[in-house]
Amino acid sequence: MMSETTNGTKLRIVIADDEPIIRLDLKNMLGALGYDVVGEAGDGQKAVDTVRNLAPDLVILDIKMPNMDGIEAAKLISEEKLAPILFLTAYSDLDLVSRAKEAGVYSYLVKPFKEADLLPAIEIAMSRWEELQELDKHAKDLEDKLETRKAVDRAKGILMDQYNLKEQEAFRRIQVQSMNTRKSMREIAEAIIIAHNI
Repeated sequence: MMSETTNGTKLRIVIADDEPIIRLDLKNMLGALGYDVVGEAGDGQKAVDTVRNLAPDLVILDIKMPNMDGIEAAKLISEEKLAPILFLTAYSDLDLVSRAKEAGVYSYLVKPFKEADLLPAIEIAMSRWEELQELDKHAKDLEDKLETRKAVDRAKGILMDQYNLKEQEAFRRIQVQSMNTRKSMREIAEAIIIAHNI
């Protein structure tokens, strides 16, 4: 059961539904499953504000809410990469499902639901979120490696021109300077480029 985060703390959840009785039922069900409901909202705008303030592990949103519907709220939460979203709705039409997917929703649950329905929906949402986080991290690492390589190649070219060095010698100078100063090769390369441009 995934009622805990990877570091062993209880999964923190914000719930948003315009019907107080549904919020209460949901809060009780989640509590019985071992989750921690840290915030509640009755409309989409308050849901977004609550998520921004509390940084929960998961958001459970109703689609039909006043001020801002759940889909608009989900778009904002997704764009800001604040938390995974599980939609609750009494409507199962394809248009809503399609809009929910576009909004970045991770899981979907049709009302009325039972406590037993919540657990798999939450686990799917959390699993998809973790996969996306891993992909984002991987993409950032690749981007960083590419930027480092570009900077090092440019710095090598500068050193080769200035000191009439072979490529391997220029690379070695950057490497040695990196080790001696305990700075990354990218930092050294960028410093060489800046010095060259002055």
